[in-house]
Amino acid sequence: MYRFLLTPRWWGINLFVVLAIPFCVLMGSWQLGRFEDRAQAHKEAQEKPVVSTEPAAPVGELLPVDKVTSGRVAEATGTYEDQFLVPARVVGEREGHYVLTLLRQSDGSPALPVVRGWLPGAADPDAAPAPPKGEVSLSGVLQAPEHTRSPGVYKDGGLPADQVGIISAASLVNLVPYPVENAWVTLTDGQPGNAGLTPVPPAATPDSGLDLKAFQNLGYTGEWFVFAGFVVFMWFRLLRRDAEVARDEALGIAPEGPPQPVTPGPSAGSEAPEDTAAEDRKPAPTR
Repeated sequence: MYRFLLTPRWWGINLFVVLAIPFCVLMGSWQLGRFEDRAQAHKEAQEKPVVSTEPAAPVGELLPVDKVTSGRVAEATGTYEDQFLVPARVVGEREGHYVLTLLRQSDGSPALPVVRGWLPGAADPDAAPAPPKGEVSLSGVLQAPEHTRSPGVYKDGGLPADQVGIISAASLVNLVPYPVENAWVTLTDGQPGNAGLTPVPPAATPDSGLDLKAFQNLGYTGEWFVFAGFVVFMWFRLLRRDAEVARDEALGIAPEGPPQPVTPGPSAGSEAPEDTAAEDRKPAPTR
């Protein structure tokens, strides 16, 4: 009864099932592993202090910034040049703006974006204190470049030429005629030339929490295992259908065909209609 399993059609079905189920299980396990990695990173980020307790190091030794070097105290030497304001930034539940100044490093490395501090209220270039003149040595907490703007940055349209919405090399490289590091530092308290500025607290390491991507990995895990179960379900359904057809053929039971149209006839107890055409064909009586 199961000889149909040896037909080319079923060879193709069985091959597909043998390949599809391990593939779905493998992809589901991979997505589950991604979720577990993000959960572990979230746990480590909660236990790790925002500012690393490791000793300060030259900024060049900590670049490119990653989950390990983000939060390290970096040291740099150079001269301040172009200055920008970063609007719509909240510190202590008050909205204001960052004062961002580019430091041209003495060793010829790309310019380092330095958030010197925060000021309350609307961004006003005239209210921001000018950076110190000449060569300065500073230390600040290294931060990863931003990828999303702060809410409300563009609520009134585009930004003026002296403002930026995102602290990253991509947003600064077109505003200055020299290369810029794809990282930034927020100065610690007590730095020279920062009188009147509130130090900006460093942010946690990006992409280290249970964000939407983590739960997407968990959802994809369930989808892949559901796909594997659906493949098994459809294989058993096709097997049962073809087995029933083979059993009916072995018993000599013809498969049911499409229903034939039925011509309605006179119902019981009703008189048949008169054949008026036959009456018309009768010869007329002779006289």
